[in-house]
Amino acid sequence: MNEAVLNAASEASNPLVPNVWEILVTTLGFAVLLFIVTKYVVPAFEKTYAERAEAIEGGIAKAEAAQAEANAALDEYKQQLTDARAEANRIREEARAEGAQILADLKEKAASESARITEQAHVQIEAERNAAITSLRTEVGTLATELASKIVGESLDDDARAARVVDRFLADLETQQSAGASK
Repeated sequence: MNEAVLNAASEASNPLVPNVWEILVTTLGFAVLLFIVTKYVVPAFEKTYAERAEAIEGGIAKAEAAQAEANAALDEYKQQLTDARAEANRIREEARAEGAQILADLKEKAASESARITEQAHVQIEAERNAAITSLRTEVGTLATELASKIVGESLDDDARAARVVDRFLADLETQQSAGASK
């Protein structure tokens, strides 16, 4: 009998045929689990997904804004650099022009100072020459008068006569020098 009970029990519970109560309990558990997942878990996942998508989009927008700001700053920097170079070139050219003007002014002042010094030297030389001529005329006149007095044997103390003798003597000397220079 034991064997018969086992056979009957084994025929009644076929492992390939599911039990109705197990299907019902499993379906009910699945429905409860599906309700909990749909009601609580999926909205939490959707909320997290939306937050992450928003954060990523916000990060992209911030990155694009930062990139645009960086590009604007770079353009401004390039413009300032160009302006600074242009200003440096302008200042350099002004300095060159100013240097050339200062050099021209200094050359002009040096030339005028040189001309003034040369003119002053000519005037001084002419004055010294005239003084030397006057001094020589006086000395030559005195010597000529003394010599003529000794030769003639009479005194030539008369100033008018002495002046005539000296002038005639000097005129003869100048005529001889002119004739000697032209030969």
